[in-house]
Amino acid sequence: MTSRSTLTAWLAGLDGARLARVIAARQDAVAAPEPRSMEEVAERLQRRGSVTPAVSRLPLPCLQVAETLAALGVSSRGALARTLGATAPAAARELDVVLETLADHALVWPDGDGHLHMAAPLRHAWDAPLGLDAPLEKLLEGVTSEELRGMLVALGIKPAGTRQQRAAAVSEHHGDPERVTSLIAKAPSAARELLQRRAESVSPQTEFIVFGAPGTDSRPGTRWALDRGFLVRDHHGYGRDRMPAEVALALRGPDWHAPFQPVPPAVELVPVTAVEVNREAAAAATAFAAHAASVLSVCSAAPPARLKSGGVGARELGRIGKAAHAVDVVVRIALETAYSVGLLATEGRLVAPSKEYDAWAAQEPAAQFAVLLQAWWKLPLTPSQTRDEDDKVLPALAGMPLCDGCLQARGGLLAAAAQLPEGRRARVATDLGPLVAWHRPLAHPSFQDETPFATTVREAELLGVVARGSLSPIGAALLAGNAEELTAECRRLLPDATGTARLGGDLTAVVSGTPTASLAGLLDATAARESSGAASVWRFSADSIRRALDAGRTPDEISADLAAIAAGPLPQPLSYLIADAARRHGRVRIAPATCVIHGDEPALLAELAAHRGLAPLGLRHLAPTVLVSAAAPDKALAALRSAGYAPVAEAADGTVRIEKVPPRLTSAVPTPRKGSAKTGAGSTAHRGVEVSTTVDAHTAAARLLTVPPTAPEPDPFGTGVAFGTGTEEIVAGHATQLTYTDVRQLAHALDAGTAITVDYVAASGSRTVRTLSRLELDPPYLEAWCHLRDAERVFTLSRIQGVMPT
Repeated sequence: MTSRSTLTAWLAGLDGARLARVIAARQDAVAAPEPRSMEEVAERLQRRGSVTPAVSRLPLPCLQVAETLAALGVSSRGALARTLGATAPAAARELDVVLETLADHALVWPDGDGHLHMAAPLRHAWDAPLGLDAPLEKLLEGVTSEELRGMLVALGIKPAGTRQQRAAAVSEHHGDPERVTSLIAKAPSAARELLQRRAESVSPQTEFIVFGAPGTDSRPGTRWALDRGFLVRDHHGYGRDRMPAEVALALRGPDWHAPFQPVPPAVELVPVTAVEVNREAAAAATAFAAHAASVLSVCSAAPPARLKSGGVGARELGRIGKAAHAVDVVVRIALETAYSVGLLATEGRLVAPSKEYDAWAAQEPAAQFAVLLQAWWKLPLTPSQTRDEDDKVLPALAGMPLCDGCLQARGGLLAAAAQLPEGRRARVATDLGPLVAWHRPLAHPSFQDETPFATTVREAELLGVVARGSLSPIGAALLAGNAEELTAECRRLLPDATGTARLGGDLTAVVSGTPTASLAGLLDATAARESSGAASVWRFSADSIRRALDAGRTPDEISADLAAIAAGPLPQPLSYLIADAARRHGRVRIAPATCVIHGDEPALLAELAAHRGLAPLGLRHLAPTVLVSAAAPDKALAALRSAGYAPVAEAADGTVRIEKVPPRLTSAVPTPRKGSAKTGAGSTAHRGVEVSTTVDAHTAAARLLTVPPTAPEPDPFGTGVAFGTGTEEIVAGHATQLTYTDVRQLAHALDAGTAITVDYVAASGSRTVRTLSRLELDPPYLEAWCHLRDAERVFTLSRIQGVMPT
């Protein structure tokens, strides 16, 4: 039976609660459109694009068990326990827990006879599981019949007549560990040592023959091992030497067991109280929220410029940090998180606040912090990484490649902290690093970490997710994935925003705690911020009041606004400063003028200024014989000539400019361009990827258990079951490489306007996995925004090999 059929049968035999656990663990696979049957669920669960993210969230013992199954192909729980050395009662119980977890993720499951089955993509997840190469049967496929005869003669076995019989005889001999070890024990010492080293190696040899010449068997003992099939050189002597898995296992001996570490590594723990954790988490979260708001406020007032190569460079980061009184790490985290949720956007060479920023800035600090915290949790990179592998400074917002290992590092850290006993914490937060590696073996530590995952731990401490080596209430809500609970915890830990300030006679304004958005906006507009944190300080000066006057505020408005937020009366020095700045403001005026029109006849200039046809030029008198205009000189020249006047143009030095008329050329006819793909409801922006819709696991399980395990598929010729929608029928007619399950998911993405991920083969033969949004169907093509190329692209439906949710 195929893995899909056994999985279908296993799923159909589950009760509602167990099936709901599987659906909850694999939301990405069973998201919209709703699967019609267990067979469709099984097909989705078996996809590589669905298996990979599920595996990345598993702890170390689950991967060790899966790797053992992939390497040895054992099919019973008893054989698996013996291979892992988990036959003792305690270890056996741990193995049962691991198998239960793998089954809940539909990665390993039992059939009716108790045999274990594995998802097909997981079986091929390792190049050399447990350091073992392919079985002998596979390696002998490239060996000639004469070479097999030589192996049998060297082994002391009479060769059979056909190639198949000779291969079977070699396989039978090498399948007996005692015969293998007995013969190798009598081998020359060089061959014996070579084979023992290869058997104990964690990965097969990767040396290849160069220049197309057969190997010279330079390693001592190689020829002896090749002659007897203990090493196999395929491709007619031109390949590398490979050790069959049977030989490696025989040499490892009967006492060898596959690695199995069901218990996480021990960490030195010390007592801690919930009050201590809450206090430190609140202090860190409050400080980060205030600094992040300052960073984005600075970007709003003076948007940072992007480098030609992309990203915000060190100079701009330093400017923002200095203005916001924030360290480089906080500046980078604030920029990356704000950009990922659309609070910042690129406008040409600048990174400027978007429309969403205004709404975010008007919220309370706790709500602002919750938005940035959720963005950090889902950020597919390490925002505080400042240098690359060559020790060069990395710009922020540089569009680094997506890193799922960075996401898993955060998940592993919070999962590790959540497993600590109540009232206990790690002595030092960085001691959680080894636990991260156990909870998320596929997580990526930063190469700049002095201790494992130190960068991730530092980010978590800065945001108050981890405090005093323990998981904070904010971190627990983040790990649970409950947005409402997270916002409530942020409101509980972060103090309410302050709407008043103490205005001093030394021209300072001091705000204790976090200022409200309106208070911070007023003080940023009328004063210069000097510090941020638990208390923020602004200082008034003639320049800061002049900026407020330049922005259109009147002296009376400034005084009234400051008096409204002051904890007491407005200090006299501040009133004098406002009055003095207002008296000097505007004594000299600068008017915009793109061109100047002048002449010797005041009446003629007055006529031009009053001419209705010249009104678009915006002519204005500066003197009886001088007009200024906001229009460009060439535009003003053409307008005056069209009105019947005969002006001349002057050069910069005041001389008359000589005009040269260029020869007329035939302009090329532009190629008509199709309108851009429409954006459906719920479609994603080009910088983000829409998350699949969350399904109610219990409702979906109850529905699936009431329908037949297998549903009939529509007949493309119209004689069978009808398609669910017209889009499905169109897609099925052109996307001939897709199963009906894939057709349904692609059609649903088109109809709902959601993003989708496809496995695509280009005309050149290159195969890529692309996330697409803003889909528009134009049979036989699909127009979409390609997140891999960051541009609009056209895809041929028949070249799409697979579809999976984003």
